[in-house]
Amino acid sequence: MKLGFIGAGNMARAIINGLIAEQKISGEDVYIHSAHKSSYESYAKEKGLNPCESNSDVVKNAEIVFLAVKPIVSKDVLEEVSTEFERKNPVLVSMVTGVSIAELADALHFPAAKIIRIMPNVNVEIGEGMTALKAGKKVTETEFSEVTGLFDSIGKTTEMEEKDFSTFVALAGSSPAYVYLFIDAMSRSGVKYGLNKRQATEIAAQAVLGSALKVLEASKSPMDLVDDVCSPGGTTVAGLLAMEEYGFTTSVIKGLDATVAKDKK
Repeated sequence: MKLGFIGAGNMARAIINGLIAEQKISGEDVYIHSAHKSSYESYAKEKGLNPCESNSDVVKNAEIVFLAVKPIVSKDVLEEVSTEFERKNPVLVSMVTGVSIAELADALHFPAAKIIRIMPNVNVEIGEGMTALKAGKKVTETEFSEVTGLFDSIGKTTEMEEKDFSTFVALAGSSPAYVYLFIDAMSRSGVKYGLNKRQATEIAAQAVLGSALKVLEASKSPMDLVDDVCSPGGTTVAGLLAMEEYGFTTSVIKGLDATVAKDKK
């Protein structure tokens, strides 16, 4: 399976690195081009990828083409490659936020285009990603299964309607940053009480990792698991009450509200 990447930013690299690490692809299976030549050429050399001279060359060589550019330039990029798309008709997998399948097809000037819209998060790089997918009407079940299989190999996937993608951005796309902030806040508390930052961060990160796995494996709700940790009159209850006094749950929900609102603009 030959994969093409138009754009070589953090998310594109996370996907490539994850797929190579899981041995789903080799570097020689990947064709890549970006507006920033010095950046993508050095990355291609490091990973053994095929650097292309243009976006059209990516489309020419790939069976599945990933669009990994900023929304503001996506229309121009698609117009640039529209002739090659119509000639070869590969699957287009777009991770461009806020641009619908219909808008992507319009930009290609190719109503028969086979388009899948995805929203991964950066954890695909370590095989623990979360990716939302939605197939356009021209995509076959086999093609959708192939793309879904790639992301199943580097994490978990869920199929959802495009109208829900903004919510997914908040819950999975942007949330790693919020979790990193939570871990850093916990580790700083450890430093406050005498631990060194590295040790405190390792303790906090492992606690978050184990807790997340517990949620995924348990038949109980997260709130039921909260109750399991809380002893009557204990230290955990005291900490939870203090967090709620300062608006912990409300601040998390407000943060996700802001993310959803920004993505919908």
